[in-house]
Amino acid sequence: IDRDFIETSNLQRQVLFDESDVTANLPKAEAAARKLRQINSTVTIEPVVTDIDRTNIISLVQDADLVLDGTDNFEIRYLINDAAVKLGKPWVFGGCIGSHGQTMTIIPGETPCLRCVIEAAPAPGEAQTCETAGVLGPIVNIIASYQATEAFKILAGKKEAINRDLIFLDIWENVHKKLSIAKLRERGNCVCCKQRNFEWLDGAHGSQTTSLCGRNAVQVSHRVSGQLDFESMAKQLAVLGKVSFNRFMLKFDVEDYQFTVFPDGRAIIKGTNDVDKARTLYAKYIGH
Repeated sequence: IDRDFIETSNLQRQVLFDESDVTANLPKAEAAARKLRQINSTVTIEPVVTDIDRTNIISLVQDADLVLDGTDNFEIRYLINDAAVKLGKPWVFGGCIGSHGQTMTIIPGETPCLRCVIEAAPAPGEAQTCETAGVLGPIVNIIASYQATEAFKILAGKKEAINRDLIFLDIWENVHKKLSIAKLRERGNCVCCKQRNFEWLDGAHGSQTTSLCGRNAVQVSHRVSGQLDFESMAKQLAVLGKVSFNRFMLKFDVEDYQFTVFPDGRAIIKGTNDVDKARTLYAKYIGH
């Protein structure tokens, strides 16, 4: 599941995409599925090009055996945590910034959940971001490898082998730490897994407009019934200049901004980090 499309800046820290995917204007989920099918055509892969939010996360994960975190922001992670705890689904948290990364495995009812360990996300400006610190390619592979191994353990029913610590790595500074977190659930009164108050899932927190890390871009979410008619949109927008589209997305440039519009009504507007400006541009050119 991924809401985004492939850009050249994505290529240095992953192995599934290449320049041809950028040229083809493919969403990340679709491009990843195509490459994985080339590796093994006998597996069933269902790419979902959508933005996970509180209105759809339950339907997306309720039939899953586990959830692997490949996200880049805490808003989505807290939402995953709420849904996983509510449904009793195991999930594996993983995050990277700069040269360091961390991961932990969450088994609802047995281990601390994400909010036991990280009660609240850092306030804006308090923590490094992709834009200020970047992401060193190798740390992504290392953290993902830890996550994949934990997934194997869960799917194989080998609970005794599951890592129950928070693992922290800084590959530039040669740091490897395992932080014991087991007692946090026993001693605490976590708002999520103890009180079962799902604040992110219930909409007490969260935003429909998101500044994308390291991208000088904002995603505006505007759910529509059915799917957008790209052919009609392209005709209307043609007066602004070149418009291109396929069944996955529609792109056009206007002023100093690049719009990428998805069938579900979402748009990624590149050229600004100002969410209010992005909302204004969306209303002006998309018309909702």
